[in-house]
Formats: sequence, C-alpha cells, structure tokens
Amino acid sequence: MEKVSTRHFTSVLCLLVVAITAGAADFASVVPRSYPRSYANLLDAARAEKKLRIYAAADTFDTVAVLKDFSILHPEIKVESIKLHTADLYQRFLEEVNTGRETADMLISSAMDLQIKLVNDGYAQPYASPEKPRLPAWAVWKNEAYGVSAEPIVIVYNKRLLAPQDIPQSHYGLTSLLHAKEKLFYGKVATYDPARSAAGFLYLTQDAQISRDTDELIRAIGRTAPNLSTSGAEILQGISSGKFLLAYNMNGAYALERQAGDPAIGVVFPRDYTLVMARIAFITREARHPAAAKVFLDYLLSVRGQKLLAGLRMTPVRDDVQQTGPHPDAQILRAIHVGPALLANLDQMKRRKFLAEWQQALQAR
Repeated sequence: MEKVSTRHFTSVLCLLVVAITAGAADFASVVPRSYPRSYANLLDAARAEKKLRIYAAADTFDTVAVLKDFSILHPEIKVESIKLHTADLYQRFLEEVNTGRETADMLISSAMDLQIKLVNDGYAQPYASPEKPRLPAWAVWKNEAYGVSAEPIVIVYNKRLLAPQDIPQSHYGLTSLLHAKEKLFYGKVATYDPARSAAGFLYLTQDAQISRDTDELIRAIGRTAPNLSTSGAEILQGISSGKFLLAYNMNGAYALERQAGDPAIGVVFPRDYTLVMARIAFITREARHPAAAKVFLDYLLSVRGQKLLAGLRMTPVRDDVQQTGPHPDAQILRAIHVGPALLANLDQMKRRKFLAEWQQALQAR
C-alpha cells in the first residue's frame, strides 16, 4: 500500500508541476517580464469577463491591426470597437451614462480636452498601470488618463504642385508665404474647422499659447478663403488630388501613413516648434468589463503595443520604442500635457471669444 500511495503521490505531483509550468509559460507568453506575478489574477478576471467594449475616435485610431494583435495574446476576450468622431464619442458616452444604458469600458480619443473633461468630471476610474514608470510625466494624469501616443502636428503640402521655395518650414514661414502669395493660395489651403472639430480647436488654441504670432498666422490663413473640414482623411485626399496645395495643423500619423504610399504628399515638421498631441485612453467609471479594459490599456502601453502603433505611424509615447520613418528632432517638440490645463480650452466664454476672432479673420479677406 505504501508503494501505491507513493506512486500516486508522485503522479499527482508530476501533474501539478506540469500544470504550474504550463501556467507560467502561458503567463510569460502574454505578459512582460517586469509585471508582478499578481498580474495573473487580473488576467483571470479579464478572461472571465470575456468581453471589452471600446469607443475610439474615427480617423484617429486604427483599431483593426491593434485588436487583431491583442486577440492573439488574449483570444478569450472578445473586443467590440465602435468608431465615432471625437465630438460624437463624447456626446454618446454622456447620453448613455445619463440614461443608464450600457456604455464603453474604455474611451480612446485625440480630443485631449474633451477626454480630460470627462476624467475631471469623475467618469474615469483609476488604474496604476505597470507600464506607468516607462511613460513621460506629461502623458499621465491621476492614474486615470493615459496618453498612448505622442504624435506631431504637421504641415502637409502637394509635392507635385508646390515649388520647393514655397514649402514653409515654420509657422512664421507659413505666415510670410501666405502674405506674399495670397493669390496663389486663395482657395487652396485646408485645415480643421475649430468650430466643429475638437482636435482643430485644440491645436489652434495650443498654437496661441505657444506663440504670440498665431493671431497673424490665423489672419493670413483667413485671407486665403480656407477650406474647413472635420475629416483629416478628406483633407489629405484634397492635397493628393491637387484640390488643395497646403494643409495646416494636420495629425502627423495620418499624413505620414498617406505619404508612405502617395508620392504627392509632402510633410513638414515646423522647425520653430512642432506640437505633439496624445491619444488619451481611460477606463470608464461605468465599465462592465474593467479587468479586460486594464489588460488592454497595459497592452497599448507595452513595448509590443507601442511597436505596433509605431508601425502605423503613431509615434510611440515610450522613449524606448523607436519611431519608424520620418520624425522631428526632439529639440523642437512641444508636448500638449495630459492634465487639467486642457480644461481652459473648454471655458465657454474663452471658446466663444476665440471662435469669434477666428470668424473675424475669415471675413477679413
């Protein structure tokens, strides 16, 4: 009997070792080595939830490639991603919360000010990601809002139609060019409409904070009868077709992605300063699948996730992941900080004043 018991004990022990080893291998295959062992509990909870619902800003976050890679690591979690324009994302989320309907577990948007307002108003839940120590201080606020990219805001032009001497290399250079050749650029300049585009409003107001010369640049743009849009894809298509010669304050991720396959697209990182925006992600207070949301956020901020975003021309927020293709010198970068300073842009009196001045500039032509 003793021999049988010993053999039985040995068999059970071997099975236990195999199970533990398999579990460790599974954990190591999907989680960076720097994560604590306790992270296995979060993974188990995420797998038990089986689902994740994300609202991502259309035109500014390519979820297809990201979700495909995430599903390789976490096939048990079914991700539903709904694309919305920045303002629609904001409004839909609030309406669903206020009416008690199911809403997203995570919001990802380039409308930094709107994201921070939601966080400030208590719609996010805190999470100290194990990736946080590897992020710049400007990219995180209160363990609730995380910048998952660090993308330059650029000038785009048609390489076939714009003479080399007419390619502006700075904000000041653009102002001078539009003053000197107003007829050439009349009806041929495009930019986001700050009255309808949250991103467009953000970029212009950040310009105004950085440079006193922004007012003059806005007036110069206004005299060209600019084409205003809420769609970056639409503007880039206009540049490619020759409808527009130049576009101001464009998201570098899309411009560089388009440039890689379109010989008509030229991109300039302004040498006086280049704004850097972040797509902000946060886990919602109402999340029905909070563990899955945490795992997905960690994936986005991990080396693997950041390398994938870099391949999509979304400049990594981590400085230990290199950007592929053209990128600006670090000395000229001016990051838009993830934090409460962005709320100033949403002050209604300031907003009305800024947009009134913008409209005045448009009518001055």
